[in-house]
Amino acid sequence: QIMRLITHNFLQCNLPKVTDKYPLILQATKVEQKEKEFEPEMAVAMLRKVEYEVLVAAAKAVEYNELPDTLPDNAESNEEFLKVFHHALFNVDVVEGTLTCKETGRVFPISNGIPNMLLKEDEV
Repeated sequence: QIMRLITHNFLQCNLPKVTDKYPLILQATKVEQKEKEFEPEMAVAMLRKVEYEVLVAAAKAVEYNELPDTLPDNAESNEEFLKVFHHALFNVDVVEGTLTCKETGRVFPISNGIPNMLLKEDEV
């Protein structure tokens, strides 16, 4: 499974006793964009599930600057917006980089598109 911006939107710091678990700070060193078929129904469904502000910040972190800063009032019926939103969620792959817990500074590496969220023995 490749790390996509949709994946980032659902990940949180899994360290015990951390209270500010979400969102993780994304830093990408290698990003690939691929074209997948636009699915408007999927995009509309995801509008209700993702934290839009977190998605915008992650998109900017990978230099995908097509998303508006605020969710348009007509987002569910705005096909131009839905295409950009769908692309950000499903077509931007983070191949290499890191996810950082903003409370502790703990860095979780992303290697070959896979985020390693495993805790070290002394962190459990």
